[in-house]
Amino acid sequence: MAEDPFDERLKRLEERIAAAKATREEPAPRGHGEYTQGSLAWRMVTELVAGMALGLGIGYAIDWAAGTMPIFLVVFALLGFAAGVRTMMRTAQEVREGRGEAALSRRPANDNMRDPGDPDEE
Repeated sequence: MAEDPFDERLKRLEERIAAAKATREEPAPRGHGEYTQGSLAWRMVTELVAGMALGLGIGYAIDWAAGTMPIFLVVFALLGFAAGVRTMMRTAQEVREGRGEAALSRRPANDNMRDPGDPDEE
């Protein structure tokens, strides 16, 4: 008896699938060390919010313990905001200087562009 047409079609399909898998290129895996501008922006926002929250928490705790409700809360909220901004500026400096994990997101500079104020590039 002749071979079943279904088995024949199934065999051809399996061969086509195997050929397609052989020619398919796997996408490059995205590593966890890759930082984007968006992830750096979220990092900066998180640093600011963490500084504010920490300042509010400390101020509230001191006010609660001392019984002076809004005084230390306001003072430490401002100090927390200042600390968060300082941390954000430090992160921005890391990006600018190309150091730390923030430097991983920087694209290489274009060789055709030069700083007009740099005397070494004349």
